[in-house]
Amino acid sequence: MTRLDPPDTAGSPFAPPPGWEEDDLEAALAAFRRMDGHPLAIPARAATSARAFFETRFSLGRSLAARITGYYEPELPASLTRSPEFPIPVHALPEGGCTLRRADIDTRLSGGVLAWLRDEVDRFFLQVQGSGRLRLPDGTVLRLGYGGSNGRAYRSIGQILIERKVFGLDLTAERLKAWLRADPTRGRALMDENPSYVFFRIHDGPPGDGPLGTMGCPVTAGRSVACDPGHTPLGTPVWIEAPGLARLCIAQDTGSAIKGPGRLDLFHGTGDAAGAAAGEMNLAGRMTPLLPR
Repeated sequence: MTRLDPPDTAGSPFAPPPGWEEDDLEAALAAFRRMDGHPLAIPARAATSARAFFETRFSLGRSLAARITGYYEPELPASLTRSPEFPIPVHALPEGGCTLRRADIDTRLSGGVLAWLRDEVDRFFLQVQGSGRLRLPDGTVLRLGYGGSNGRAYRSIGQILIERKVFGLDLTAERLKAWLRADPTRGRALMDENPSYVFFRIHDGPPGDGPLGTMGCPVTAGRSVACDPGHTPLGTPVWIEAPGLARLCIAQDTGSAIKGPGRLDLFHGTGDAAGAAAGEMNLAGRMTPLLPR
């Protein structure tokens, strides 16, 4: 039994929320169709109208307050060999796992290196996003997906700086990166305060697809959200509302920082522009799950 209980009026006709008729519901249905294992995968593929599919197959759950942030798939310069330009390793999960703290991994973990990055800031933000595309010197692209973690709790270093009054609530990812790089020793010490460490695996999906989400399907820019599955089951369509935002998304991913009811992370796509938009998104709004009838 999920934690998303239907309202008492779950059997009544679908009552579209404000903005529903203006939304591109076909884009939401296209994202929904990527979930091969979903119980409604076959009806979704057979549907000729996205609006009819969602309105007849689902009812609106209870709306709740939401905090909506953004994530993306970074593109970073990298190399398959270590050099002065690329000294920072990106590790695969060791056989048998790893429980070392972030501060101990580089000195105590050997082997299993997938690629080398320019600096620890690139690696840290690659780990925060959980996937990425690495541009190699010969022009080829190596795609990495989430491969596991050291099992330690995630701690937001941006929130640490806000609590210490180094920055205000308007802190963005780009300002944080600049602060970390301005003094590498200071930056490394702060990054080590987040004990969580993410490992990667090579992802060989089609170039046009987004990274694989927790559900095992590619996530879709503007339509896939990461959620806390303890509160919002994966595969749930979610209507989100915030200033300048009203659309139907699909809960297809998770994140170590995405915890609690009403906590969502919207996927913005790949590359620098997507990263800038994702880094600036921090909205207070509402979310309404769509629950199967």
